Amino acid sequence: MKTRIIAALVLLMTCSASYAGGWAPADPEATPQAKALFERLMKLQKKGIMYGHQDDLLTGRTWINEKGRSDTKEAVGDYPAVAGFELGELELGYSKSLDGNAFSDISERIRWFHEQGGIITISWHVVNPVSSQWPGVKEPNGAGSAWDVSMLSADGINAVRNVLPGGEDHAMFNSWLKRLSLFFHTLRDKDGTLIPFIFRPYHEHSGSFFWWGRERCTDEEYAALWRYTVDFLKKDGHHSILYAYNTDKVYSEEEYLRGYPGDEYIDMLSIDWYGRGEEFNRNVDKALEFTTRLAQQKKKLHALSECGPLSTDLLDILSKYESSYVLTWRHIPPPGNRPPRKTDHDDLLRTMKAGDRYLFFEDIR
Repeated sequence: MKTRIIAALVLLMTCSASYAGGWAPADPEATPQAKALFERLMKLQKKGIMYGHQDDLLTGRTWINEKGRSDTKEAVGDYPAVAGFELGELELGYSKSLDGNAFSDISERIRWFHEQGGIITISWHVVNPVSSQWPGVKEPNGAGSAWDVSMLSADGINAVRNVLPGGEDHAMFNSWLKRLSLFFHTLRDKDGTLIPFIFRPYHEHSGSFFWWGRERCTDEEYAALWRYTVDFLKKDGHHSILYAYNTDKVYSEEEYLRGYPGDEYIDMLSIDWYGRGEEFNRNVDKALEFTTRLAQQKKKLHALSECGPLSTDLLDILSKYESSYVLTWRHIPPPGNRPPRKTDHDDLLRTMKAGDRYLFFEDIR
């Protein structure tokens, strides 16, 4: 008991420095653990840029769910500093995510990685609340999924409007949020304390390929969806979460902020951008310039929360900016027992590991 009290006091003391400059979690009731995570991310952001990898502890190029394995560790001898996890289809009461990972395995890996000192980020490709109710076969990335948008528009069938208060699917959506909340309540350390993590829902909304995307709802409806979700989780006892606002490729600060739910709901500004080549380099450089500048103005953390493939040019561009992490997407075995496609990804990871600008697991412990 005495040890836990001392630990709590240490957490509170380490957070005080960030508040002096106005940097603090958006949630005024944030737990000491959430405050400590925010403080840690802020300090690490000044030290270097963490490398993150989606599903790194769950799948690889040649394996699925082999405890202890990691493609990153097998490439550079170290785990990523940030581990990403996906919860899509949890809302339906399924036992596995849309990627086929058991939620029991996801929670186990989250607890283990947190106890070792790693950073956790969670995404949620929540299914289309309209078409997922229709009869017929549900397909990953297809019918009924988050990507099923062919029938949607802001002024027609509008799934976001349907789930907000007053919408015909509002009660169902509340049940989905409750399932999400119950899962978050299982993410506890050995002392039973809720584990802090970064949550990045309704991501890439500047595109129109998800049911919450730009052409599928109005900017205010999107912001209302964000606010309703965060408020729901807070009311259900969650104050250990840092929230990451996210867009797909955008070309101006004004475009980036369309649908922004407000500073009081957001802890991190993030952007996703895939590609390579001269045009990509110019565009991502510009986007990183104005999003990192905006993050500093708003006293928010920053991340390039999805990208790929890695390139020397991208790493050089990103290294100019103050950002918490860069995350590449998941590896999975090719279908039909084919050998994995050869890329320069592992060589680039080794270059990152050998330098002093990018941080891996052992660099942040």
